[in-house]
Amino acid sequence: MTIAENIFLGREFVNRFGKIDWKQMYAEADKLLAKLNLRFTSQKLVGDLSIGDQQMVEIAKVLSFESKVIIMDEPTDALTDTETESLFRVIRELKSQGRGIVYISHRMKEIFEICDDVTVFRDGQFIAEREVSSLDEDRLIEMMVGRKLEDQYPHLDKAPGAVRLKVDSLCGPGVDNVTFTLRQGEILGVAGLMGAGRTELMKVLYGALPRSSGSVTLDGREVVTRSPQDGLANGIVYISEDRKRDGLVLGMSVKENMSLTALRYFSRAGGSLKHKDEQQAVSDFIRLFNVKTPSMEQAIGLLSGGNQQKVAIARGLMTRPKVLILDEPTRGVDVGAKKEIYQLINQFKADGLSIILVSSEMPEVLGMSDRIIVMHEGHLGGEFTREQATQEVLMAAAVGKLNRVNQE
Repeated sequence: MTIAENIFLGREFVNRFGKIDWKQMYAEADKLLAKLNLRFTSQKLVGDLSIGDQQMVEIAKVLSFESKVIIMDEPTDALTDTETESLFRVIRELKSQGRGIVYISHRMKEIFEICDDVTVFRDGQFIAEREVSSLDEDRLIEMMVGRKLEDQYPHLDKAPGAVRLKVDSLCGPGVDNVTFTLRQGEILGVAGLMGAGRTELMKVLYGALPRSSGSVTLDGREVVTRSPQDGLANGIVYISEDRKRDGLVLGMSVKENMSLTALRYFSRAGGSLKHKDEQQAVSDFIRLFNVKTPSMEQAIGLLSGGNQQKVAIARGLMTRPKVLILDEPTRGVDVGAKKEIYQLINQFKADGLSIILVSSEMPEVLGMSDRIIVMHEGHLGGEFTREQATQEVLMAAAVGKLNRVNQE
């Protein structure tokens, strides 16, 4: 369906003959897109848009109702800084018109920038309501998680081992001549602006997108990944940035989601499942990951975003990978669950797992990574040690103003 059809679904403009007035519908949809500084036509198919642009279309749809009260639940999850500022401009305009905005977010910066009052819930219970001007970030975080977070990004200082993964001159859709290495027990951060090719690079590496040239060597052996099944078979696991579309089956249970890609480990020679072994493994991961669920039979769609993400990561670990790719692992996750995910990542690192951390949050990349590469327009824009990397350095590389720093 087109953008206009999505925005006005069930509310189409009709002419005096009872037929859809396409001209008016596209014109009104284009006006909504212009309000959000979007430069594409409403005749474009939604399926052809990036996740961030799809989110902006959803916001345009909300604006089309002209409601007195608008609820926005994590509206900036997939947005760039520029798109976020466009949204904030619209929110301020709506506020000046007397509209009420309920703005749900885990991002501290946004709360302090756009909100007048803040209400905190924890584990389904009301905790407090305060004027934003009366709080600072540390106090708000303490209210949210019930404790102080002394170290938001708990980096594990441990020397990495031998080179596990070597990517040489990799090319594919949105990826051009990218070369990097990853060591055993190392966290490699991947930064860059939206559309720079971060996710595309990971999908080509994993086998979800076709590789046109280049080579991938794992533990000294060249591997070919023509499909995600090839990636899994070679010990490469990719946890998608869009867990609800690519990572999880929301109508299935926690147990079914967690064991879905690892059923071969619970299968008998005849093909039947060892249900007790499966249940024991799922139970162990639920306990290890501190997944808050009434039971493993609970539909995963009913869990919080943080617990869904833990299940997605646990599913990847069940396949016993050598390389774990985490694409936006804390998107839409509250600060308490973020802390738990960071601790799990450090535990995987301590166990010798090689981890690639893709994130649009620079503090997260800087705080958790041992080494960082930056993507720029499908190319490798920079490579930096933890000591060299700052937000200014990464941003310069992300916009193509800094050459790659060669490492020993």
